[in-house]
Amino acid sequence: MSARLGSYSTPSSIGDKLLRLHWPLLALLCLLASIGLAALYSVAGGDFSPWADRQAMRFVLAMGMVIMLALTPLRWWLNLALPAYVSALVVLALVPLIGIEALGARRWLAVAGVSFQPAELMKVALVLMLARYYQWLGASRVSRPQWVLLPLILIALPVVLTLRQPDLGTAVLFAVVGLSLMFLAGVNLLYFAAGGIAALALAPVVWNRLHDYQRRRIEVFLDPEKDPLGAGYHITQSKIALGSGGLSGKGFLQGTQSQLNFLPEKHTDFIFTTFAEEWGFTGAVGLISLYGVLAIMILWMAFSCRNQFARLVTAGAGLIVFVYAFINMAMVMGVVPVVGVPLPLVSYGGTSMTTTMVAIGIAMCAYVNRSLALRSG
Repeated sequence: MSARLGSYSTPSSIGDKLLRLHWPLLALLCLLASIGLAALYSVAGGDFSPWADRQAMRFVLAMGMVIMLALTPLRWWLNLALPAYVSALVVLALVPLIGIEALGARRWLAVAGVSFQPAELMKVALVLMLARYYQWLGASRVSRPQWVLLPLILIALPVVLTLRQPDLGTAVLFAVVGLSLMFLAGVNLLYFAAGGIAALALAPVVWNRLHDYQRRRIEVFLDPEKDPLGAGYHITQSKIALGSGGLSGKGFLQGTQSQLNFLPEKHTDFIFTTFAEEWGFTGAVGLISLYGVLAIMILWMAFSCRNQFARLVTAGAGLIVFVYAFINMAMVMGVVPVVGVPLPLVSYGGTSMTTTMVAIGIAMCAYVNRSLALRSG
């Protein structure tokens, strides 16, 4: 599986590349991160410690990383796709064996005293691998049965390994992002229809193989009152906070559910609830709109790229951000079961922040080199 760079004109100097950066997108990232910092400051009771100050430092470093990644040659990411995917898969397979256990799951590895989630690395590696595959394959063969099987395997491997941790939320993200990239690559819709029918047929089998706590989350999602002080406590408190915010909110630093610690994981998974309680329906709609604008910007960047690899890498970065944002906000509203997914750029967390910004940095690299053509072969 190989591809060669075409001879089309591309920005040759660092100055040219800096001029071709999508600066409105960078400004929007700063705005979203600022909203997150304000929310973290609020949930700490009006204190930058222990969350807002660390998150601010991480974002500044990550923003510098985005710009550095944008200045790299696109061929680096094309060549790195396969080794990155294989390495991420190996590390992901090690998690159930030597991972750090927390809250009944093994999702972290520790190296030299630094812990990280291998699943976060796989998000970017999977996008790179699928983009490289379809760049090599060419548009004429994407819907032939023998060429549909391999990307399904590439997606299924991290899904299965992530479910073993267990981490249902990230497994869902792998599946959604991977299948969406297959659709964007031009795979025939009949395959997706057949897959949907097969998924419905296998639903009872999947249900029986879920962990007890995962089945409990789904049952509580369908009926939160079934266990209001146990498994249903999180979503019940979240709905109370969302409803109490009203149209305009209670005001900055005035959210009672978060300030009185009724909200669980108020600085990570339920940060959107904290924000909505203080800023109300108006603020919540505004934040959702910002994520919508971010998705549209990245989609426009993808369409402006001349080659399949750059288009799919850029679209994949947008999917990572959009799917995580959608799952998080739908989760705290009670639309989907609670699966422990952070809100990109807003929730506290170093691994999530780094992964999101790396994905956007690679997408920015593709956009900077958008006039570049790649030839399959």
